[in-house]
Amino acid sequence: MTISHTRLTAAVALTGALVLGAPALAAAAPAAGSASADSSAAAPAVARHAIPFTAATVTQQADGSFTLTWAAPGARNVTVYAGTDADDIRHRKAVAKGAGSATVTVTGLAAADRWFFELVPDRGAPLVVADRSLHLASAPNFRDAGGYRTADGQWVRTGVVYRSGDLSKLTDQDLAKLRRLGIRTVFDLRTPGEQKTAPDRIPAGATAVNANVLGVADTGAFNVTSPQAAVQAMVDAERTMVSADSARTAYHSVLNALVERNDENVLFHCTAGKDRTGWASAALLTALGVPRETVEADYLASNTYRAAEIAATLAQLPSAYQAIYKPLLDVRSEYLAAGFDEVQRKFGSFDGYLKSGLGLDKRDLRDLRSQLLVG
Repeated sequence: MTISHTRLTAAVALTGALVLGAPALAAAAPAAGSASADSSAAAPAVARHAIPFTAATVTQQADGSFTLTWAAPGARNVTVYAGTDADDIRHRKAVAKGAGSATVTVTGLAAADRWFFELVPDRGAPLVVADRSLHLASAPNFRDAGGYRTADGQWVRTGVVYRSGDLSKLTDQDLAKLRRLGIRTVFDLRTPGEQKTAPDRIPAGATAVNANVLGVADTGAFNVTSPQAAVQAMVDAERTMVSADSARTAYHSVLNALVERNDENVLFHCTAGKDRTGWASAALLTALGVPRETVEADYLASNTYRAAEIAATLAQLPSAYQAIYKPLLDVRSEYLAAGFDEVQRKFGSFDGYLKSGLGLDKRDLRDLRSQLLVG
């Protein structure tokens, strides 16, 4: 199947608003009655880890409590402290304690922009974690890009790099929250047409940077006539985001800004926060040495964060078209795999992609890891 660049750009710019051509709907109507890329960018493994945690997650519950789960082999007990600043968590009073591997529930914390939890083991260095979601009703796929463990036992810092979809619906309260969280640079990966249709709302004092991944003025209509064609379009679009000159320029600007961030927090986003943003996150995490399976889990998490949006959009479609459109709304392992396969095909390795595709040399990568990794 040959898919035009225009159709690819439409595929990766999907929102809750449906843009369809007549041929697609016409083709769908009769169906109504019918029943390895590599990880060579990772740093060399070391025998012992300063941070003993091999897993750690935080989930904020609907009642305001937090469920923390961790595993720290070799530690006998872990003490938990909480604070609203990831870099300044006071040890005045512990909010929980547990064994080296445990699940605890923390209650009684006051409302705050975001709670960070410092896990302090009796052996080894502490680790700061937080619920990855910012729980913004106006931007449900707005989340922390960090909090993941690398192959060599380091951790990507929490509260530094954020990813999201559309920002046009952010409220004044949301913007104030993002400013307090230190977001000072916002990369917009969308086309000028998307920007005009849904202008960004960014925190006061933040710098907006246009980084048009698709390199075209607008996305246009997107016509497919079967679920298989929709999947193929998304696979081809993922490849385009690796090899297109405009994409390489855009992703270079994002990663280079993180190399030179000067302690300012960064946000990158597109329309749905899953395709262009998904590859930005995948490239960043892989460059930092995060294992492929973890990168894929982060990529697929958009399906969870966007579940209500996806369901609402599908509900607005004719039943005959829902199965065709769904592959365009969600993310799938095969989409991401196509991106990594394109890296291998075009650049030979992920290191080759970082160097020749994104223009990052060894010093840049060393500085990037110094900025964003702990442990």
